[in-house]
Amino acid sequence: MKDHLGREIDYMRISITDRCNLRCRYCMPEGAAKVSVREILSLEEAARLAACGAVLGIRKIKVTGGEPLVRLGCCDFVRMLKETPGIQEVTITTNGMLLEEYLDPLVQAGIDGINISLDTLDPELYAGLTGGGELGKVLKSIRRSADAGSERHFPVKINAVSLDMKEVAPQLGCGYGGGGWQELLQLAADYPVDVRFIEMMPIGWGKLYQAVDHRVLLDRLRRIHPKMEEDHRRHGNGPAVYYRIPGFQGSIGFISAVHGKFCGSCNRVRLTSEGYLKSCLCYEDGVDLKPILRGSLPEDEKEERLVEAMRQAVWNKPGAHCFENPEQMTEYGNMASIGG
Repeated sequence: MKDHLGREIDYMRISITDRCNLRCRYCMPEGAAKVSVREILSLEEAARLAACGAVLGIRKIKVTGGEPLVRLGCCDFVRMLKETPGIQEVTITTNGMLLEEYLDPLVQAGIDGINISLDTLDPELYAGLTGGGELGKVLKSIRRSADAGSERHFPVKINAVSLDMKEVAPQLGCGYGGGGWQELLQLAADYPVDVRFIEMMPIGWGKLYQAVDHRVLLDRLRRIHPKMEEDHRRHGNGPAVYYRIPGFQGSIGFISAVHGKFCGSCNRVRLTSEGYLKSCLCYEDGVDLKPILRGSLPEDEKEERLVEAMRQAVWNKPGAHCFENPEQMTEYGNMASIGG
């Protein structure tokens, strides 16, 4: 499936909930509005839309939230997607707090990759940044996932939003004793996991935080590890640029949405938990599929309408985001409601 610029769109991120068991300051702080449960798609409805996407050429799906593992039936949803004709790969992004409990069911469902969000290795900073998260639980989930990934041959990745912890710590009422990006590198040294740094995007509460320029971060990394080399192996479906550090088990990745614009090779769309198909994070452009999905049309006609609506949304996908000019953005929701 191609858009009007000829980009091949074969990857869809599906949010199955806007709920989360953490309250990360830049994503879903205390007091963040939640969608009515009635407005959230059932897992069967989300799976039906995934099947419509597969008809159009969607081959890879990332299950997201909110926190997807707080949604009852998440592992069953993974199994549904794996059984959908045309879908070749199903992965998940989680904060890791519930992952140890659900790791075996995810593996049994056929999960093809696990991304774990973790921004700092300082327990106090982590608790402050996430509104009470327990770092020990996440680290245990990382260790177990790395073992399962090695055994079952699926990748495990750590997603770290690039924050200047020296600036963030005082805002959280915490001291700063490390636990930033340099310490996170050690996870890739100790385990067969990729550590990926993600530039803060000016969406929702993320607008309140200054993005760390990855050009600066990469320069610092080269000084610390001068023998680091670019890693051209395929690591996943997204736009990360990877590097290998001698002696490390995993690679280091950079997703530089703001200072390393990669829109020319964008291959994705996003389905929110409410059934809105978004073609770009930066804009409200897309189509609300729920009225068709829950409408009174005959089932075969409904299927045709859904497929055509998705096709048009993809065809009209914007050429590029405008994160460098936030005043031009038309998306005012937060990442949890969009599907981060």
